[in-house]
Amino acid sequence: MSARIIETNESPLKTIDVDGITVDLIENALKNAREEMDALVSRTALSPGIREQGDCFPMIANREGKMVVGQFGSFIHGFTEAYDEEIEEGDIILTNDPYMCNAAVSHLPDWMVLKPVFRDGRHIAWSAMFGHMSDNGGMVPGSIPTEATTIFQEGIRIPPIKLYKKGELQSDVLELILHNVRTSQWNRFDLNALVAACNTAAKRCNEIADRFGDDIFCSTMKIMLQRNYDAMKHIISMFIPEEPREFSDYICDDGMGMGPYKIHCKMWREGDVAIFDFEGTDPQAQSSVNFYLNEDMFKMFFGSFTINVVDPQIVFNDGFYDLVDVRIPQGTLLKPNYPAALSGRTHALGRIFDVLGALLGMGAPNEMLNAAGFSDSPHLFFSGYDDKGEWFQLFQIGFGGVPGRPIGDGPDGHSLWPSFTNVPNEFVEAYFPLRVEQYEFIVDSGGAGLHRGGNGLSVAYRFLVDGHIGIHDDRWLTYPWGVNGGKPGMRSTKLLVRADGSEEYIPAKCEDVKVQKGDLLYFNTWGGGGWGDPLKRDPLIVTADVSKKLVSVEGARRYGVVINDDLTLDNEATELLRAEMSKDTVADEMFNFGGTIEEIKSKSLEETHLEAPVSPTFINQ
Repeated sequence: MSARIIETNESPLKTIDVDGITVDLIENALKNAREEMDALVSRTALSPGIREQGDCFPMIANREGKMVVGQFGSFIHGFTEAYDEEIEEGDIILTNDPYMCNAAVSHLPDWMVLKPVFRDGRHIAWSAMFGHMSDNGGMVPGSIPTEATTIFQEGIRIPPIKLYKKGELQSDVLELILHNVRTSQWNRFDLNALVAACNTAAKRCNEIADRFGDDIFCSTMKIMLQRNYDAMKHIISMFIPEEPREFSDYICDDGMGMGPYKIHCKMWREGDVAIFDFEGTDPQAQSSVNFYLNEDMFKMFFGSFTINVVDPQIVFNDGFYDLVDVRIPQGTLLKPNYPAALSGRTHALGRIFDVLGALLGMGAPNEMLNAAGFSDSPHLFFSGYDDKGEWFQLFQIGFGGVPGRPIGDGPDGHSLWPSFTNVPNEFVEAYFPLRVEQYEFIVDSGGAGLHRGGNGLSVAYRFLVDGHIGIHDDRWLTYPWGVNGGKPGMRSTKLLVRADGSEEYIPAKCEDVKVQKGDLLYFNTWGGGGWGDPLKRDPLIVTADVSKKLVSVEGARRYGVVINDDLTLDNEATELLRAEMSKDTVADEMFNFGGTIEEIKSKSLEETHLEAPVSPTFINQ
């Protein structure tokens, strides 16, 4: 069964030809409506994660549920297939349970709001938005418990329910939900913001239909989808080979002492269709690092990646989905069986982008191959009671180094998600009992290359009251690999300096770590891998990096560049050093992983101050 849309006006919509100018006008009006959704949320949400960082994803879809404008692809198809109820005008649906909506959302902190858009009793579109709530209940503040073994430990599960019925708020349902979270006020305001954004998008769709007519509005949506289909069909024929390519990458650990976990994918083309087969991916983990990957979500990843690389002017939407076939074996890390824990899925989600980039770039290493670094979305949680006895709870997403690329260096200290912004340090210090004592790039953390990997970020948090912290990060064991002769980036570290001066390296995934007033946490993220031979980088660019404190004087020698005491270039010494280093240079490797998994694990304690994880064990689920 599936959702049933109830229309009081059953007159059919007509598919008609629409001139190009009108299509462009409607396309840009829909783009503006999507931007307005983001702006409205940023002005009305309350939590730092949504209001300041923008951890929310808007969408406008046609009546069939295909995203026409948006960011994260459409999740409506998965929802409507799983929701066996009637939907009427004025209804607004809320859910957060991946197992109840075919992974339309992938972990419980993401609350999804959907609104069918009606006009004169006829269904013409959808508006939708989901946002990451600061808390969802469960075992730990922030609701991303490392040690969860089932989804029941991760907080309240909201099945697809009508938050609004025919325009009326179901306040008893809402209060029941908010009663089960630690940050009820934040969640209430954030949810109101998501609803308001969906209502605004619906209003804009009706205004467009008022101006141009329902038939032109809906026909234009089809044309926008067809434009995307045609463009992606051409891109797929150019960059996806008929012969298979394979690639594997790893999540370092699961936070419970086991790892790494392999994500494997094979890619090829049959006719016009690109096929991605994840056979060979490890079975599901016993902890929360599983990622229930909706097939349509992966199609979105693929489309977003290729469009941004090939032609960012192409309107990104779901038009091309019929051109992609995604195969994910049941019971694996990427399609776990109910009731597997899912809250820590961020690590696998980020790693998918590195795998995808490798597969697409293999056939055109000088045009499309990025190094690794789209690797994670590091989280910090800090909670407790302040000096006034009031509960506080900080959730903050960090930033790492973006990999070197064919077009140039990777940006320093940037997010996996391009639209994310940092929470201003002044905001954090004003509302939470901590002080940010350092916020700077980590010198030399970007992998050396013709195009340097972006540097990671070091943020030092001084805790001003006793409390507890939780951390979710990766790339502490495996390296952000380099490509085409480029070197790997530096791995992430988390160093806790106690008030008494003692130091402790803590795991990249941990929770309920007790901190005391005066303790200092150095939250250091990974650097992006390098692209191309470092000896081919312009020495003057290396010198400029040194002057900007992005590369050290000693680090410049990785590029065969010698810097004088006054930070000027020593041309003669540079020529000699490069000549000497070139003697030991082997043919450029397409991928430099920094060693095999076995070699990396054998050096873990020496190089990372942390014991290597043991090989995962899997149980029948």
